[in-house]
Amino acid sequence: MFVPCDRGGGSASSDFKGFTLLMPAVSVGNVGQLAIDLVISTLGMTKVGYFYTDCLVPMVGNNPYATAEENSKELSINAEVYWLPSKKLVVLQIRSPFIKNKYRPFCETLLSWVKSSNCARVVVLSSSHAYQRDDEQLLGTPLRYLLTPDLEKAVGSFMQELNWKEMEKVAAYPGINDTEKVLHIPGGGITKLLFTESCSKGIQMAVLLKFCSEGDNIPDAFALVNYLNEWLQLIKSEVNASLQWKIPSSWRLLFGNGLPPALF
Repeated sequence: MFVPCDRGGGSASSDFKGFTLLMPAVSVGNVGQLAIDLVISTLGMTKVGYFYTDCLVPMVGNNPYATAEENSKELSINAEVYWLPSKKLVVLQIRSPFIKNKYRPFCETLLSWVKSSNCARVVVLSSSHAYQRDDEQLLGTPLRYLLTPDLEKAVGSFMQELNWKEMEKVAAYPGINDTEKVLHIPGGGITKLLFTESCSKGIQMAVLLKFCSEGDNIPDAFALVNYLNEWLQLIKSEVNASLQWKIPSSWRLLFGNGLPPALF
């Protein structure tokens, strides 16, 4: 459930009527989470609350978006909510993995909040194992999208104008029965469950994902956030949009550069 804090107007209301909810799936390479970091840091979004749940591994750390010593000592937890009213954007950042068998309870709680908070649509940033692509998925761009039927009516034609590739369905029983196709997102975490539940509940949801492998996934995050920006225009699109995204201070720790002194 969403718990507002006393900053940015969050304590006054938990109503996000007409807002787009942007969130990551905890998936291969943590690409969605890294892309969300870039959005929050670049747009200077304000934290307005957190998402209280027992479905995620508990964690606490210092402010991942610190810009000065004064705010570097602020604490952050496993699921926090940020907003930018001028762009009608609310972001849920997830920073820890799911507890075993807790995918479905989390999805139910999240989608219930989406409805109660009056969000207009949900955009999930995700990733999938590159090595498990079928022949068709090996062709062209490594970026894909999915739209629920309710969102397809609103933006489907625009996606076609962008020449985006929809996530292909694959054979349910390869080599045995290639005619029966299913949606398969290996390494995608809660992506498929969130999407299928949104389809059945009439929620407008888009999934943007990138095929990738574990490793240094910063380039994948930039590719995914630029893909998102083609649609939502969060920043001005230029020849090299990647140069416009602001890397958060916490990324200095991605490869073990030591803990910040402010924690002690």
